[in-house]
Amino acid sequence: MKTPEAPVEASPAAMSDRQILQAMSGLMAGMFVSILAGTVVANALPRIIADLGASQSSYTWVVTAELLAMTATVPLWGKLSDLYNQKLLLQISLGLFVVGSLLAGFSHDVSLLIFSRVAQGIGAGGLTALAQVVMAAIIPPRRLGKYAGIFGAVFAVGTVAGPLIGGVLVDTSWLGWRWCFFVGVPFALLAIVLLQLTLKLPVRRREAKIDYLGAFLIVAGVCALLIWVSLAGNSFDWASWQTAALTGGGLVLLAAAVFVESRVPEPIIPLGIFRNRTVALATVASLFVGLAMFGGTVFLSQYFQISLGKSPTVAGLMSLPMILGLLVSSTVAGQIISKTGRWKAYLVAGGITMTAGLGLLSTIGSDTSFGLTSVYMAVMGIGVGMLMQNLVLAAQNDVQATELGAATSVLSFFRSLGGTIGTSVLGAILASRVATEMSKGLAEAGVPAGAGAAGGGAVPDMATLPAPIREIVEHAYGVATGEIFLVAAPFAFLAFLAVLFIKEKPLKTTSGMQRLAEEADGTGQGDAGQGAAGQGGADSSSRTTVS
Repeated sequence: MKTPEAPVEASPAAMSDRQILQAMSGLMAGMFVSILAGTVVANALPRIIADLGASQSSYTWVVTAELLAMTATVPLWGKLSDLYNQKLLLQISLGLFVVGSLLAGFSHDVSLLIFSRVAQGIGAGGLTALAQVVMAAIIPPRRLGKYAGIFGAVFAVGTVAGPLIGGVLVDTSWLGWRWCFFVGVPFALLAIVLLQLTLKLPVRRREAKIDYLGAFLIVAGVCALLIWVSLAGNSFDWASWQTAALTGGGLVLLAAAVFVESRVPEPIIPLGIFRNRTVALATVASLFVGLAMFGGTVFLSQYFQISLGKSPTVAGLMSLPMILGLLVSSTVAGQIISKTGRWKAYLVAGGITMTAGLGLLSTIGSDTSFGLTSVYMAVMGIGVGMLMQNLVLAAQNDVQATELGAATSVLSFFRSLGGTIGTSVLGAILASRVATEMSKGLAEAGVPAGAGAAGGGAVPDMATLPAPIREIVEHAYGVATGEIFLVAAPFAFLAFLAVLFIKEKPLKTTSGMQRLAEEADGTGQGDAGQGAAGQGGADSSSRTTVS
């Protein structure tokens, strides 16, 4: 029965650059959709929240809901990718994105909008986990740097195009903010079709049971803690019975998840994978990168519009320096890594540069020139570009092929976890500091507390505010935005410390599919000593077909 399997497993070795690019076309379209979902609403959110009559807390929740859903489901998607048809899983995740987008576009209250963002987040979780797993399956680590640059380019284009498209749609009266959600639907449908036509993957079906109990405990525990982080300080006090219930319940659920995961043959997150030093340190670094990157940048659009008084379209253009820095650094670093096989220096440089960029951004205010802010954003973007993809590359290079899905999803999970925590905590800090600065400014101006549209925690509609109050609001948001970057900077430094201790190893020259075939035949040269993480593969029968 092994005779027909040989050509299937050997075919990836013969893939040319053109064949790889064709195979990646649907994958990149899907990633573009996922990125677009998060960025297209960035500049529209102030208008959306104002139109729906929601608060600053709701502003944070619209962002957090997607990140929370994506974070909680990434490990499950990663495990499914090790067991089932990866192409079909990608198409299912895109289908969930379409459903979420349509619900969001037709939302008439903030509750439905937040629910729809959860559906989008579940779909984005699939794309986040699976895209990099599929890339590792068809591209050897030594060549992956070059294609990771293309991945970075798609990331940059989606990040740049999203706010611009969102700004134009919001500023166009006959379209409006609802089209910020509808615009991604055609791209998602196109990605589903392209994946069907271009992506041909051997499917190694393993007869194994999914650990649904472990999946439930992980999702429930993570959600409990993240809901606490999101609501504490706004809906209830940090020191309250709600805090005790959510934190205590979350920790108990996660402890139960660890107990279950350590005893089942096919855990959602194989605990043995953390015995791999590279994976463990890359996971810690990914957590802090997510916290600093997402938490530090998600409120930039609000700063541009409220503190600097720019339109949504202009606010989108103002984010270009950071994205260009990310694009250039990820592309150049990827090309050099593919040529030289050396990668650790770029992780270290990225950690230093990202920390410096956040430190510089902590100095901005309502009177900071855009030229100076642009330099600071570019510095941060360069650091993120060198760190984000190369952390995944380092981990994928140092695990067995049967662990690629688990290792990749673990890094994505902790990066998203950091982003969700960062967005929630820094959003709470922003709201608190804005309220303090506005109370102080209004008192100094002799205006009664709560005057203007910014009372009660609502996001102010700057067009309706009188000039003196508008200046107070602009100053408050400027001071508060600088402070959240100051809080984010130490976490970037912790990411730098983590990557310092990662040991550089030569990049493998065979793809994930080739390594999988070698390991199945007992001829692979996988990293010894990491077998505990891949324990399910030893006692699960499998067969290979092509999808």
